[in-house]
Amino acid sequence: MTETVLPPVVRYAGFVAAAEGAVAIIVAVVLVVRGLAGADQHIVNGYGTAGWFAVMGAAVLAAGWALITGRRWGRGIAIFANLLLLPVAWYIVAAHQPVYAVAMGGVAIAVLALLFSPPALRWASRSGD
Repeated sequence: MTETVLPPVVRYAGFVAAAEGAVAIIVAVVLVVRGLAGADQHIVNGYGTAGWFAVMGAAVLAAGWALITGRRWGRGIAIFANLLLLPVAWYIVAAHQPVYAVAMGGVAIAVLALLFSPPALRWASRSGD
């Protein structure tokens, strides 16, 4: 049985994905606090949105942790999440917030570049031990 070495690029992508998941969980907490403080819930249900952010954030955080610890299953979730962030970045451009859009899009592209780099592809294509 051969030892598979985790490429540093996969670990870096895992740290970024874990941070993205943590940010989503923080957003969920903020939305719940806003709702409890009496924010208007008629236009957008803050509790429902918080639930969505909590579930998605937990999944992306788990994917990041999986990548950091060398588990291949986290790669698919991290790729999917960052592909979904690209149209969100475009929407933010349309909302006239280019600084936030460039930051979000840049992070998403960086994670995708890391996970599609040659060392990451070689690591992902190896059969499990």
